[in-house]
Amino acid sequence: MAQTQSGSTRVDAVYDRLRADILGGRMEPGQRLKFSELCERYQTSVGVAREALVRLTGEGLVTTQAHQGFAVTPLSHSDLAELTQARVEIESLVLRLSVQDGDMQWEARAVAAHHVLERTAFVDTDDPTHPTDEWSAAHAAFHLALLDGCRNNRLLATARALREEAELYRQWSVSFGQEPDRDLAGEHRAMLDAAVARDVDLAARLLRDHIAHTAQLLIICAADVPNPRLASPA
Repeated sequence: MAQTQSGSTRVDAVYDRLRADILGGRMEPGQRLKFSELCERYQTSVGVAREALVRLTGEGLVTTQAHQGFAVTPLSHSDLAELTQARVEIESLVLRLSVQDGDMQWEARAVAAHHVLERTAFVDTDDPTHPTDEWSAAHAAFHLALLDGCRNNRLLATARALREEAELYRQWSVSFGQEPDRDLAGEHRAMLDAAVARDVDLAARLLRDHIAHTAQLLIICAADVPNPRLASPA
């Protein structure tokens, strides 16, 4: 049992570091993930690295193809369009259920998550082209806190998985959150206010607009590369 727990701990550690490097922009979309380089970078074994990659493949952050190995998922406009359509429909439904069914503890968690998001630096001077790891974590925590009042675990799990996939696109948009005429902080505040006020329709509409606006910006900013997950079989 101790060996199993130790092995699991090693996989978790490599998974966390590799995931952070992908979402932090330190590994580029489409970049090949070679075992020799991963083992050296994370001081780990091939077996542990493979398990971490398999988990990331399940989250949509890594892709794999026969005879080509693993790679960071490339940015694809068609994939983003499908992902956005799914998110708009499912996340807005989950938010509606969350606002409808969430209790006072849910409200408190959402307010607390927003407090952290508001006070976390969006970028730092060392890398002004990508959100900081801390802001990205706070941003994800806020959106998940809004959805967390939903009592349908299947819908909630689906919404969370779709948000994970979208994170890669957000990280690679240099203009995300920096448009001169966009008040990103105001959008988050408005969603929170509508949720706490139990205005189901307004909260859902604001979230749909928030997702669609961001996706539109990402399509403009991100290069388009065919996604191997969407390719037709030969």
